[in-house]
Amino acid sequence: MTEAPEPKDKATEKAPLNEKIADLVLKVVMTGGVAGGGIGAFWSLFKDSDVPKAIASAVIGLGISYAAKMLQPVHEGNQRRLEKAGKAIDAAIDRGLAEPARRTTEDRYLECQALDCQALRSEGVAQHPGIFIPLLEEVFVPLELAASASLPGLRSLPSGIAANGDLGIWDFLIRASKQSTFRQIVILAWGGYGKTTLLKHIAYIYGTRQHTRYGVPKRIPIFLALRKKKFRDLLLQDNPPSLPELIANHHAPSLPGAADFQMSPDWIKQILKKGDAIVMLDGFDEVAKEQRSAVARWINEQVRQYGKSVFILTSRPKAYTEQEVGDRLEFTTPLWVQNFNPKQRQDFVERWYLCQERYANGGRDTPDVRQAATQAATELLAQIEARQELKDLAKNPLLLNMIVTFHRRYPGADLPKRRVELYREICLLQLRDRPSARTLETLLTQCEAQTILQMLALEMMQQKQERIDRATLLQQFTGYLAAQGEAVDAKEFLEQVVQISELLVEREPEEFEFAHLSFQEYLAATQISQQQQENLLYDHFGDDWWKPTILLYVAQIKNPTKLIQEAVNQGAGDLAFICLKETTRPVAFSSRLKLSPFEEFTITQVIQEADWIEVIQEVIDSRYHKLGNYLKNGQWREADKETYRLMITTVGKEEGQWFSSEELLNFPCEDLLLIDRLWVKYSNGQFGFSVQKQIYLECGGKPNGEYPGDKIWYEFCDRVGWRRNDEWVSYSDFIFDDTKALPGHLPWGAFSLVGGFLWLLGVGISSLASRLVKCKL
Repeated sequence: MTEAPEPKDKATEKAPLNEKIADLVLKVVMTGGVAGGGIGAFWSLFKDSDVPKAIASAVIGLGISYAAKMLQPVHEGNQRRLEKAGKAIDAAIDRGLAEPARRTTEDRYLECQALDCQALRSEGVAQHPGIFIPLLEEVFVPLELAASASLPGLRSLPSGIAANGDLGIWDFLIRASKQSTFRQIVILAWGGYGKTTLLKHIAYIYGTRQHTRYGVPKRIPIFLALRKKKFRDLLLQDNPPSLPELIANHHAPSLPGAADFQMSPDWIKQILKKGDAIVMLDGFDEVAKEQRSAVARWINEQVRQYGKSVFILTSRPKAYTEQEVGDRLEFTTPLWVQNFNPKQRQDFVERWYLCQERYANGGRDTPDVRQAATQAATELLAQIEARQELKDLAKNPLLLNMIVTFHRRYPGADLPKRRVELYREICLLQLRDRPSARTLETLLTQCEAQTILQMLALEMMQQKQERIDRATLLQQFTGYLAAQGEAVDAKEFLEQVVQISELLVEREPEEFEFAHLSFQEYLAATQISQQQQENLLYDHFGDDWWKPTILLYVAQIKNPTKLIQEAVNQGAGDLAFICLKETTRPVAFSSRLKLSPFEEFTITQVIQEADWIEVIQEVIDSRYHKLGNYLKNGQWREADKETYRLMITTVGKEEGQWFSSEELLNFPCEDLLLIDRLWVKYSNGQFGFSVQKQIYLECGGKPNGEYPGDKIWYEFCDRVGWRRNDEWVSYSDFIFDDTKALPGHLPWGAFSLVGGFLWLLGVGISSLASRLVKCKL
């Protein structure tokens, strides 16, 4: 990413030259002079200013001996050559001395906020002897962010930003000063994608005054974790505190190193009002559903009050999109965290291993240490690259972190190949192997500790709880231990689970939760599987809270036929489809199936036993029923949107996200065939992907995923009606009529990128054309 220069303050640009010099010298005077910071520090201040270079050289020479010369006008006021500069310095010092508390408050606060965010403490990744907690900036890999589609609950990205995954958070923050749109950012992703780590990175960079590296102006960072009980309780009061009061009275005093730190609400209020703050609200999804409306109202009020400052909110997608209408949060720039790509994966593994080897060798950064780190990282990356299942796991930063921890803990061992296997191994590691390795006499190896945690996880899932207070937890453990016939004290069991296994953590005093929500989901799924309680899931097919647990359950059982059948019966075709992909049933032979009642063609489906034929048939019918109806009835606009929905969920993404070129290049042939055949059939050959592919190739397009060049791309768009009279057609002006539209005009939904970024659209068409050729459509 190219770093842009830091925007200049307009007031400074208009200031007279002597005042510019005065302000510059003031920075040195107020920090102890040249002797305090060194000539190098003095020069760094000067070179970044807009003082002319010719004068800069002279003043640097004067500055080195300012005690003898430059300060003389301050005291005497009569030296001819520096009279104006001296007077300005004198006045500036007076102004500066009048508000030392402001500078002191700012410095102290930035230091404390940076300290709070400096370590990478990944939730769900327990620590082991010989595995160290790295500093965040030593291993941080920038996340790629993609724009959102224009769907209910989400606003499309404004012009000026491409809808792809090539941009980082700093690209957006650069624009925040001039475009108010970028002052309200919501970052969406499922668990484990690094949302919290990203916000901590931002807070650390601003807190350590490194923001100029990214071309952004100075801002005061405020990192607020909405999951914290003290914040939740405050915001749910009848008269909750304002944002300045929350920061000054509750956030700042809780930071490390802030025991004797006093902050005035008026000080932070002025910063918020002027737009000099960046407020990061982490984990909206971690607020209980029944409490989100109240928290959303509070956030909306703060955004209205302090709209000049930047607000960044993180959330899982469903918690953000499925809000109550009257209290909806609608941040103007919705962004999705993209999967880790191979380069990000490599960067993280190499940085992580280098960090571990340095720490293990007393901080040495010598060739032998680097060689050991490189060898371990290379071996791990080779294992990942050798298996598609591992590459899929490594797209998630949390799972990748768990993989590297497992690999270092068991060097040379084969890595778990599936997500459910990874969680299984981590639980065994924490509850059995870790205590044994430390030769600890612990209850965890003397009783069925995982069974107890499974029972707790299932109860918390049923209650829709992510955290539980100590008194309730001890009561639950007492009952579970008694049911298992274990004569174990609940308090002692809780203490050892927290201290040794780290699968339960006490993030807030007297309040506990699983190390990561995904562990709660895995353990609950395991309990349902072991107790054969599948029917508990049947009431939750439409509940997003239960979706990960259902998929983890399906991945553990041999025959999910009944569950998939029940999902189809309840109209949960998308869930049934995902469950099919999660099953472990192996490939054996093919069967001819048809998509009834819309189509008479047959497709090849991979199955093993006869009972799968009926199940797969019903899943296909359920999933594609709506698209078939729309096309049969000539509802082309609705069919176009449904095509996008089917395709984006097929690649495991949510509505509102975009396709990557890789996803289109590897899109399942069976699904492409079904969608295309339906479009071709009901449009009488006018619409469909295969129609678009043929036109694209006739124009000279490349069937290998490469962008064909503007000339070929424009010719294709002209022929399908996406351009008219050398002008690009907006989606609202598309022709949703098979008797009037040009051949290949639809479907468009899979490629409806934000207007103006046509090269990206061309890459998307090229990628899909390549896949259609390979799938022989």
